[in-house]
Amino acid sequence: MNLRILVLPLFAAAIGTASAQIAVNPQLGINYTNLTNTPNNVVTSAAVGFQLGADLRLGDRLYFQPGAFFGRSATVIKFSPLDTSFIEDNLIRTTAKVKALIGYNLIHGESFRLRVNAGPTYEALLSVDSKDDKIAFNKSDYNGGSFNMDGGLGVDLAFITLETGVSYGLSNAYKDQGKLLSDSKYFTWYATLGFVIGGKPK
Repeated sequence: MNLRILVLPLFAAAIGTASAQIAVNPQLGINYTNLTNTPNNVVTSAAVGFQLGADLRLGDRLYFQPGAFFGRSATVIKFSPLDTSFIEDNLIRTTAKVKALIGYNLIHGESFRLRVNAGPTYEALLSVDSKDDKIAFNKSDYNGGSFNMDGGLGVDLAFITLETGVSYGLSNAYKDQGKLLSDSKYFTWYATLGFVIGGKPK
């Protein structure tokens, strides 16, 4: 992927908002992460995880939205080495994620805002664990991070913020083809609750 296609519009937005309003938005929420493109003998389903962090809003109605988040996600993996048996365990990941989104307020009031955002993110893998130690998940087998495309929908009610969105992985979860999860990628849905400091509409 040509990263310049993703990065150049973000630099342009950052320059355009250099003298604009700044808002800080700490958040805490849940996430559900699944895997795409799994082999025929592997079935996966998302389990609840959590994330916390904060982002900035640099601008007014149109704004640049960088952010950083820490998270734990869980994915149930059922592996069938034979037709008559299966092994099930939870893949638990600890990650650090940085975002570089562009946001826009569809409704731009002082006490109520309906907003959308989208853009590239990068999620660094800090650790890999299993719940019951039935499947050996080794961090060295996974890519150290994943580039993603994120999109979200949010509401601001005075200083309270609610947001939901999805993150679609562009990078393979595993380093090598032919492993347990082959060319699988991460797909995450999240919902957060937080509060916003500053950044009142002009």
